[in-house]
Amino acid sequence: MRSPIPRHLGFLAAAFLVLSVVGLAAQESAADYVIGPQDVLSIQVFDQADLGGRYTVEVDGTFSFPLIGRIKAGGMTLRNFETELKKRLADGYFKNPQVTVGVEQYRSQRIFVMGEVRTPGPVALTGGMTLIEALARAGSTTSAASGEIAVVRAPKGATGPVLPDPNKTSDIFHANIRDFEGGSMKQNIELHDGDTIFVPRAESIYVFGQVRSPGAYAIQKDTTIIQALALAGGVTENAAMNRITIVRIVNGDTRKIKVKPTDVVKAGDTVMVPERYF
Repeated sequence: MRSPIPRHLGFLAAAFLVLSVVGLAAQESAADYVIGPQDVLSIQVFDQADLGGRYTVEVDGTFSFPLIGRIKAGGMTLRNFETELKKRLADGYFKNPQVTVGVEQYRSQRIFVMGEVRTPGPVALTGGMTLIEALARAGSTTSAASGEIAVVRAPKGATGPVLPDPNKTSDIFHANIRDFEGGSMKQNIELHDGDTIFVPRAESIYVFGQVRSPGAYAIQKDTTIIQALALAGGVTENAAMNRITIVRIVNGDTRKIKVKPTDVVKAGDTVMVPERYF
């Protein structure tokens, strides 16, 4: 039995595939990005190279632009600010000016990716960033990650990661990595400033006996005996598949249970694969 491709590598490949497919849509959504303090804007005015350049939005949401003076950008979307800048330049300076505005450096907004990812911590929130993109920027999930993801929507004024509050379920969004790997994007939500993404550690089981790589393995929901054996590298040629048992603790008592390959394991189970008699 061949060992399967590690789940976290499959998710990483799926993430990059999705990012390449939805790239154009993300660019469209970026126009709805809300500009904030410390963001660095890239502004170009067609046929007026001297006006173009990099402009940093100050704490009060404004910055100084040639010919116009102070102009407010904070709190406006890129699309709306671009329209406003065109209007101001057309008011006595240029006829039908062609202006493009983009964000060169995102500094005002961020989200937090915590738990079983390769690079946990804050991630700059770019326009239209989705859950998959944020996980990819955090290096994808680790091999110890659970299949479940929780996104906590931060209350107004939050300055750091926000723990899930079980009494406020409306502020928590759930997603499943397996759905992403299968190509379903229904749970690939667009993120908001201050969101915290939690990737919990998966629960573990132990696999011993006639398997190629005995030891502890992280499991996902509804992992079967046959899948557990695959995690352990598959069985040896001496394995007795008809006599596999599980050692399970139930209410403090240790029980030995005979199982079939399609039975589902539970966290903390020890799967024992005995040797054939002959």
